Amino acid sequence: MAEKSTELIHGDLVKKDPTKLRLKPNLQNYEQLRKTFKWSDADKEVEWFPGGKLNAAYNVIDRHAKGSRKNKIALIFDDGEGHTQKLTFQQLYEMMNRFANVMKKLGIKRQDRVFFFLQRSPELYAGFLAAIKYGAIASPMFPAFGPDAIRDRLLDSGAVALVTDSDLKKRVYEVKNLLPELKHMIIVGKDVAAGEVSWEKEMAAASDKFDAVPMDPEEFMYMLYTSGTTGKPKGVVHAHKGIVQAHLTTKMVLDVHEEDVYWCGADLGWVTGVVYGVLGPWSNGTTQVGLGGRFDPDRWYKTIQDYKVSIWYTAPTAVRMLMARGDEIPAKYNLSSLRALYCVGEPLNPEGVKWAQEVFDNKPFHDTWWQTETGSILITNFPEMDIKPGSMGKPLPGIEAAIVDETGKVLGQGQEGNLALRPGWPAMMRQIWKNPAKYNECFRNGWYYTGDTAQIDKDGYFWYVGRADDVIKTSGERVGPFEVESALIEHPAVAEAGVIGKPDELRGNIIKAFIVLTPGYSDSPQLKEDIQKFVKTKLAGHAFPREIEIVKTLPKTRSGKIMRRLLRARELGLPIGDTSTLED
Repeated sequence: MAEKSTELIHGDLVKKDPTKLRLKPNLQNYEQLRKTFKWSDADKEVEWFPGGKLNAAYNVIDRHAKGSRKNKIALIFDDGEGHTQKLTFQQLYEMMNRFANVMKKLGIKRQDRVFFFLQRSPELYAGFLAAIKYGAIASPMFPAFGPDAIRDRLLDSGAVALVTDSDLKKRVYEVKNLLPELKHMIIVGKDVAAGEVSWEKEMAAASDKFDAVPMDPEEFMYMLYTSGTTGKPKGVVHAHKGIVQAHLTTKMVLDVHEEDVYWCGADLGWVTGVVYGVLGPWSNGTTQVGLGGRFDPDRWYKTIQDYKVSIWYTAPTAVRMLMARGDEIPAKYNLSSLRALYCVGEPLNPEGVKWAQEVFDNKPFHDTWWQTETGSILITNFPEMDIKPGSMGKPLPGIEAAIVDETGKVLGQGQEGNLALRPGWPAMMRQIWKNPAKYNECFRNGWYYTGDTAQIDKDGYFWYVGRADDVIKTSGERVGPFEVESALIEHPAVAEAGVIGKPDELRGNIIKAFIVLTPGYSDSPQLKEDIQKFVKTKLAGHAFPREIEIVKTLPKTRSGKIMRRLLRARELGLPIGDTSTLED
C-alpha cells in the first residue's frame, strides 16, 4: 500500500535552528540516545531509600525542601478572583506533613484510597501529595462531577476518606448513604457539620514533621477513573515507580530548566494535571503556575505576561478556542517570556501549530501523545527536532512503538494499523481496579494495544488516524476523522469540528461533520457548500463531509477530547454510555 497523503497535505516542515533556541534542550542527539538508553539510568534521576524503596512525593517535594531549593517558589496560585498565593517548596512540605499527620490521627492505613473533590487550590496540591507520601492511594476527581459520577468512583474504589469543601459536599451527600466504606469527610472551609472533619482545625493542630513512608516501587501511588464507551468508568492504577518517567519526560520533552516558570492548564481530575501539573515539574524543582477559574483568553494571556510563563502545556481545544477569538487579543499582551509550547489531549491540528508560530513569535506548539493508561508522554515532538505539523512525533527513548495488525505483526511504512507499544515502561498502568479481565484485554501478542490507529512515515514520524472505533470506511476507503477535522478547521468559518461516519446504503458510510462556526459567520447552504469544496481540494473526492450540521458546542471531555461516540450516538439514536468525564 502506498504511503498515505497525511504528511503531504500538511507538509510544511517547521525547521528548528538550534542557535536560535533560548536554552540548549536537555535532550540532545535523539537518534544516538535511542540506541544507548536504559531505564536503569533513568532510575538515577530520582532519590531512593535503602533496600530499593522509594516514595514519589518525597521526590516531588521533600528532596527540594531539604536542599538548596528550600526557599524557591514552587507554586504561584492564582484563584481567578484576584487573589494570588506563592508557596515555597518548604511551605508545601510543611503543609503536606500536617495533612499526613491528620490522616494518621484518623487511622487511615497504607494503600487505603483517599479521594479529593476540590477546586484547584493549594489544599488540593498539598493534600494529594500528602496522601502519596503517607502511602495511601490518592485520587483527584473533577470538581464538576455530579452525584452519580462521585458514587461510581467512591464505591468502586472503596474510598475511606474524601477531602472536599463546604460547597461541593452537597453533591456527595446525595449519594453518601450508598457508600458504606466512606468513613471520613474532610471539609475545607467554614461550613463543617457534626460528623465531619475540619481541614483548617485539624491542620492547625497537626505537627509539620512527617517522614515519607518508604514504598515498594510497585506499590500503588494514585488512581484515576477514565470514561468507558459502555458501562461504568474504569479505575486506572499507577505505581510509585512512575515518578521515574514523570521526572524524565518533564526534563526531556517539556524541557524544564532551573529558571523556567511552567504552566500546565490541566485540572488534577485529568492525568495531565497529575503527571505534568504536579509530579514531573516539581520533581524537577520547577516553579509552577496554578490557575483557578474558567477559560478566558484575556486572563490566560495575562497569566503568561504577569507571571512570565516560559513553558506552557495546554490542550488542542484551548488552542482552537484562542484561535477562534482572533489575534487581536494576544497582541495586547507581552508574551515574550514564552520559550516552548506543548499540547495534549487529542492530536493538535496543523492549523494550530501554524497559528502559534504567527502569534507567539515563531514558537510552534509541540504535540505530545499519551494516555491515562500509559502514565507519561510516550510519542512526542521533541524540542531539538523539526516538527511536521499534524504529526505525533517520535517515540521517547526507551519506548518501542509500532503499527501492528490484530495478530501483532508489524506493518510497514505508510500502512495504517493499531498503534502498539512494548509493555514494561515505568509509568505504565499496573492494573484496572478490580477488573483484571479489562486490563488483560489491552495486552496481547506481546504488545500493549492503545486503541488508536496510526501510521509511520519514511522519516519515522507517527501520524494519528483515529480511535480504532472512530475510523470511517466510505466508498471502500478508510478515512480518519482527525484528518477531515484538520482540513475543516483550516476554513476561516470553522472554529471547531467533529466528524463521524453515518451509515449509508450506497457508500457503506458517509462522512458527517458537526461544526462550530467562527464568530461573524452564519449558517447558509452556500457556506456549507463552500466548506465541502474546500475540504475536497485539501483531501480527496471521497474524504469530504457529505452532511454538515452547524452546532453551538461539541461534546468534549474535560481534557478536551471531542467525544465522537456521543455525536454518533445522538445521530443514530444509540445508547450514550458513560458521560461522567464530559464537560459540564
